[in-house]
Amino acid sequence: MASKRDYYEVLGLSKGASEQEIKKAYRKLSKQYHPDINQKAGAEEKFKEISEAYEILSDPQKRAAYDQYGFAGTDPNYGGGGGFSGFGSQGFSSFSSSGFGGFEDIFESFFGGGGRRDSSPNAARAGADLQYSINLTFEEAIFGIEKEIKYTREDECHTCHGSGAKPGTSPVTCSKCHGSGQINVERQTPLGRMVSQQVCDICHGTGKEIREKCSTCHGTGHESRQHKVKVNVPAGVESAQQMRLQNQGEAGSNGGPYGDLYVIFRVAESDIFERDGSEIFYELPLNFAQVALGDEVAVPTVHGDVKLKIHAGTQTGTNFRLRGKGAPKLRGSGNGDEHVVVKVMTPKNLNQKQKEALRSFAEASGYEHSNENKSEGFFDKFKKR
Repeated sequence: MASKRDYYEVLGLSKGASEQEIKKAYRKLSKQYHPDINQKAGAEEKFKEISEAYEILSDPQKRAAYDQYGFAGTDPNYGGGGGFSGFGSQGFSSFSSSGFGGFEDIFESFFGGGGRRDSSPNAARAGADLQYSINLTFEEAIFGIEKEIKYTREDECHTCHGSGAKPGTSPVTCSKCHGSGQINVERQTPLGRMVSQQVCDICHGTGKEIREKCSTCHGTGHESRQHKVKVNVPAGVESAQQMRLQNQGEAGSNGGPYGDLYVIFRVAESDIFERDGSEIFYELPLNFAQVALGDEVAVPTVHGDVKLKIHAGTQTGTNFRLRGKGAPKLRGSGNGDEHVVVKVMTPKNLNQKQKEALRSFAEASGYEHSNENKSEGFFDKFKKR
């Protein structure tokens, strides 16, 4: 297995980073590397690495396990030699200081058992999670919107309601494993004849045998169907942010719940605005007369035009703050601000009257200027020295 980078290193954080710092780092990096936004090679793998790091470090329990035991404390499949055979929200399933998960692991390494049994084969299992991307306009992301989405998922079979059996019949206890889901297999080994357990090849670990299968799902209990769900997009959402919709994923097994649907938002850019979180930026073009003499202009915001007074002598780059005219704060109350940055436009293709007016202004201001009739080149001045 390829070595993993430290989760704190992935997010560019120190081990003592706060919850807010973790969220801020994830937000910045996920926007930078999300495959819907970044099409460069390696961006998708980078995004997965960032998402994995955030999943662990944003969960206090998982983070504590990672801080104490490293990757072995969070990933049951990690071959880090830490001595853990599995770790989940309920804690360790087994541990041995020798580096093995106990006698079961040693036994299976010799005799190829049918796999660890951390839970009953008849236990209910949640369905798989799904992912869906929603495209939003700049304005839809600012104000929020309700959208109905359609996608195909593995649903509970409408004919047998998930049992896999023909209507009017029911699964029966497996005749081979007698409902345990496991069978004993004898093997001749260098140490003699040994017995190991494997998943039953008749019921595949369910403990139930379907004699007459459902004609719709052919015994699986699931069928592929189109599913609709309404998504209430919150005001202020940004690109690469996601929303989890519980039980909108695929159907579970053995009576388990549906998985979840993760909706990822992809927001289009605006033609005139730029956005950073709840703050919006607008570049206001003004001519020389407006900034020199002062003016009152209409400035566009996402909430409609507002009047802005330009004081005489305003310089290019001046930043006016329009409070409350930004985007809604997704995890707070109220709106951010709009920042209006002045950009003085230099006129092109002046007519004669405009040129004369500017020359008069320059003379009145005591500025020296040159024109096509009175200009003296650098080398002409040099020759006179």
